[in-house]
Amino acid sequence: MPTNLEIVSPDRLLLSRPVDMVVIPAAEGDMGVLEGHTPMIVTLRGGTIALYEGDRITDQIYVAGGFAEVTPERCTVLATQVVPVGELNRTDAEQRLAEAEAAYEAADKRDGATEDAALDRVQSARAMVEAAG
Repeated sequence: MPTNLEIVSPDRLLLSRPVDMVVIPAAEGDMGVLEGHTPMIVTLRGGTIALYEGDRITDQIYVAGGFAEVTPERCTVLATQVVPVGELNRTDAEQRLAEAEAAYEAADKRDGATEDAALDRVQSARAMVEAAG
């Protein structure tokens, strides 16, 4: 039985459909979600969500970060930015990475929260460059 996947950005519902499995970029590492999964809420890092039918990836979607709520019946992704992998532009992604790295270098390293946020932005931009492949 499939699990229901919903991907939501700040302004709209982007996707709502059943999938056999979804792999999300959780902060602790990639996490596979199947029907009957233990309920949880996880933080997402920048990375690629893979949608499966059987053992085949049918779609890949880049997310810049956010949260996911997992229940036995559903996985709801609340993402800060969502882009289908096929629509990513490597040049734009590399520019984003350069800007994020410059912001990290300029960040006040004595302020842990500022440094962490800048580092998250770098990681997200690196994931976008990799996804743009």
